[in-house]
Amino acid sequence: MFRAIQCRLALWYVCVTALLLLIFATGFFLYVRGTLIERVDDTLSHVVEVVSRALVIETGTAEVIDWQKSLGSDPLTSAALEDDHIDLEGFDPNRQLAWSTFAEPLNLPLHLSRSPETVPMGGDRWLRQMTVALVVGDRLLGYLRVSHPWFEVTQPSQALLWDLLLGATAALILVSISGWFLARLAIAPLQESYAYLKQFTADASHELRNPVALIQTNVQVALATADPATQQQQLQVIERLSRRLSRLVDDLLFLARQESGMVPLNPQPCHLDALLLAVVEEQEPLMQQKAMELCLNIADPPLTVPDQQAYFVWGNPDHLSRLLTNIVNNAVQYTPEHGTIHISLDQQGKYYRVVIADNGRGIPASELPRLFDRFYRLQGTALPGTGLGLAIAQSIVQAHRGQIQVESDLGQGTKFTILLPTPAKDRQG
Repeated sequence: MFRAIQCRLALWYVCVTALLLLIFATGFFLYVRGTLIERVDDTLSHVVEVVSRALVIETGTAEVIDWQKSLGSDPLTSAALEDDHIDLEGFDPNRQLAWSTFAEPLNLPLHLSRSPETVPMGGDRWLRQMTVALVVGDRLLGYLRVSHPWFEVTQPSQALLWDLLLGATAALILVSISGWFLARLAIAPLQESYAYLKQFTADASHELRNPVALIQTNVQVALATADPATQQQQLQVIERLSRRLSRLVDDLLFLARQESGMVPLNPQPCHLDALLLAVVEEQEPLMQQKAMELCLNIADPPLTVPDQQAYFVWGNPDHLSRLLTNIVNNAVQYTPEHGTIHISLDQQGKYYRVVIADNGRGIPASELPRLFDRFYRLQGTALPGTGLGLAIAQSIVQAHRGQIQVESDLGQGTKFTILLPTPAKDRQG
């Protein structure tokens, strides 16, 4: 599937580039060819104007043009015409050829035109010509036809056309190769997302299938027995599994809505120290059950900060409470009895810093990169949970434009550091 998508992307890339190259090459070719034609036409017009002024008219019984004296006797004029590949023909008023620079007569009909035109000479020979009538007063003295070889337009045009074809072909080959690699780069995130989606679907299916299967088993056992005590026990198991399933579904919906942006953040003014104290108070019964020691340290705010603005943040209080609860609850669960948990809150520059550290068993370094993945749980962990707590915590931190970091060593414990922007930093963002 991805190979087909990659091929289509590369093909579209090549087709679009080919179309752009065709438009550019056509426009450039027409521009150059038009410039060459314009230069030839300007030369013809200039020659007509110069020759018309240089004509020598003999007076006698009738005014006639002395073509030989006018044009043929001046070697400089003849050399200039030869350098410009210009040929002249003079005709009398009866349209009979009187003088010509051609070695042989052209035998072309005389066609008056102040605008240059292209005429065939037979074979592949063409001429660009301009023909004007020579009039003095109200008398017609003759005609002048100026010719320029057309190969000065066709030869450069053909050479340019071949150059453009070769250049466009080479460019398309390079574009095809680069398009294939660019398509691969473009599709790489899609492949990663698809692999992640497959893994997420498999993990979610597994997590959902297990409680559903257990619920079905307990329902069948309860229906198959008439003992009220057994039925009561099975119903209690079903109730626990239903709560677990409900939590899992809630967590999945929360993550999906957070990442899709379906639910706005709705920031409100709240105090991070008050949220942290409330979370610690909620977790204290669990700490007391395990005879754990809690070291809580909330640093005094900077002197420049008024008391009513101490640890003031713009955020969603429910989400921030969930963030702190997930991290503190993890520390409580993974710290053995009689362990110690250190929780601190202070301000570091433009960020509030919450540090939650325990002296539990720690996390192997190889496991740290995957710690925030959905459904990921440490190997050998038998504690209850869905593996979504840290993924939710990371999602909440990112939604508040903060950072979350983890440090851990086996046998030394784990330390989570949460950085949340202060109101000044948040306004700059």
